[in-house]
Amino acid sequence: MSDPETAHTVEATVRRVPRYGVFMGIGAILGIIAAGILTMVGSYEPSETLSVVYPPGQVFGFALLWTVPAGLALGGIVALVLERVARRHDRVVKVGRETIIESD
Repeated sequence: MSDPETAHTVEATVRRVPRYGVFMGIGAILGIIAAGILTMVGSYEPSETLSVVYPPGQVFGFALLWTVPAGLALGGIVALVLERVARRHDRVVKVGRETIIESD
């Protein structure tokens, strides 16, 4: 009968990887804040060509269409850069691996 437990040592690479969703979420939140700031700073005078005044809610919505995707992209780029920096600090460790086989 064969040995039911086998153990051996293998090498594994340990590295820290940023969570992309967190960085992209922070970028989206910063995009929303930027849209709010742009809405508050903007002037609401009638347009010279159309004589239309856009309400602040509509300006905020249009600003969101630009700032949120930009924030998502910038958050992803920051996460990529942090991953490249963290890759320099990889460690190789020895890990004990066991396989247990149950027999009837």
